[in-house]
Amino acid sequence: MNFETIQATPEQQAIYEEVTQSSEPKWGEPLPLIGEIEPESYPNDALPEKIRLAVEEVQGFVQAPYPLVATCAIGVISLACQAYVDVERARKLTGPVSLFLLTIAESGERKTKCDEFFSQALREYEQEQKDATNADIVRYQAELDSWNAERDGLLAAIKDASKKNNSTTQLKNDLAELQHDKPIPPRIPKILLSDETPENLAWRLAKEWPSAGVVSSEAGSVFGSHGMGKDSLMRNLSLYNVMWDGGTHSIGRRTSESFTVKGARLTTALQVQETTLREFNNKAGILARGTGYFARFLITRPESTQGTRMFAEPPAHWPHLSIYNQRIKDILSNPVPINDEGYLEPLLLNFSSEAKALWIDFHNSIEKMLATGKELYNLRDVASKSADNVARLSALFHVFTHGIDGSIGADSLESACRIVAWHLSESRRFFDELTLPVELRNTNRLDTWLIEYAQRERTYSMNKRYALQHSPLRKDAVLMPALRELEKLERIRLVREGNSKIIKINPALLIEVKQ
Repeated sequence: MNFETIQATPEQQAIYEEVTQSSEPKWGEPLPLIGEIEPESYPNDALPEKIRLAVEEVQGFVQAPYPLVATCAIGVISLACQAYVDVERARKLTGPVSLFLLTIAESGERKTKCDEFFSQALREYEQEQKDATNADIVRYQAELDSWNAERDGLLAAIKDASKKNNSTTQLKNDLAELQHDKPIPPRIPKILLSDETPENLAWRLAKEWPSAGVVSSEAGSVFGSHGMGKDSLMRNLSLYNVMWDGGTHSIGRRTSESFTVKGARLTTALQVQETTLREFNNKAGILARGTGYFARFLITRPESTQGTRMFAEPPAHWPHLSIYNQRIKDILSNPVPINDEGYLEPLLLNFSSEAKALWIDFHNSIEKMLATGKELYNLRDVASKSADNVARLSALFHVFTHGIDGSIGADSLESACRIVAWHLSESRRFFDELTLPVELRNTNRLDTWLIEYAQRERTYSMNKRYALQHSPLRKDAVLMPALRELEKLERIRLVREGNSKIIKINPALLIEVKQ
């Protein structure tokens, strides 16, 4: 965690001076952790203006990490646009604009509140569509009741004829014909989903509405659901992968109707705690990355703002958020291109010549970094999907800014390149750490926790007992090796005061001191 750009408060400055002027041995320069990659600043200026201003307005009040807020805004745009357009990268290279977004953060980072702000137009759309189809639902229910009564009558007649040894041929033919006339329920858009098992999600897309988004601030219900157990893990990962690709997926059942998901679009915008994600990764083994499941996600792992979010009155007006929500509403007001079979038939967007050249440059620059020994060699799975994600995100920016027709311009493409490149660096930070030996991972996790605690509490020391109770490493046999490693790197000191062991943190890790 990088605090080099944080301006010291008067309290922090006083602590620093107290430490550096005390009689204790002077601190040396803290050495870097092995495998640590410093986070890059989110490229907020790459967001199209109307999106950026809405993100800044919400972030200013909610005080959640900026990347989290921006990702929430982008997720809603993906969900709003995905039914209307696909994107063409080149001839025969076409696909959805849907995004898979994953924020790795602890509970309490206020993703739910951010989602509420940005999804207002989506929720209003759902309610309007439900109200508009009330008459259709009543009519369908009446037709279904009548159909069931007729079916029951035929079944009773067949049973009676069988008892009397009479012919049932015509009755069975009538029943078969009636089966073809079973009323079809009206399709009512239910696009905001949260705790769905993979199979139920597939059923909704196939039978209810072919465009949806799984939006969850506690995605442990997604990564830890029974649908993601070992026995069905491969099947369920395959479903998500096919949905990202915009393909066809068939689900066979022994005890109920089999069905096929086709012409559907899915956005996922999830937040998951790091420990939950690590457990899922351990359970999945090589499947989650080997099948390309994680490769499809735009990942963010923001630094927490908890402990710095002082109370603020909500603004009387939200001009930029209102513009954002109105734009989402305008997009949703277009007729959904859905055919008689219930499949989406989105309009195909393509690049302008200038945007196409930029996209090719991005694709080729990433490709060069996948070679053995190059920067992205260990992240080939994720990096290989980045050009596809650039195309998707540029299409979303185009639709939000200009509408659902026309060619994607260089401005949208360049914005998408910068933001996807940032997410690629976030993926590298997370997955590189996953490949570290467990001892080094423990050291890095403890270091992050110690610095966050010290920054939040405006202190530079704590009792070792407190760390044993509250840090990510809650066994002495695990905590002590990590503390010793941090001590070797001049990042902490472990000293005895009376009967207690005290962890002291190198103040250079906490604040920037102006000379």
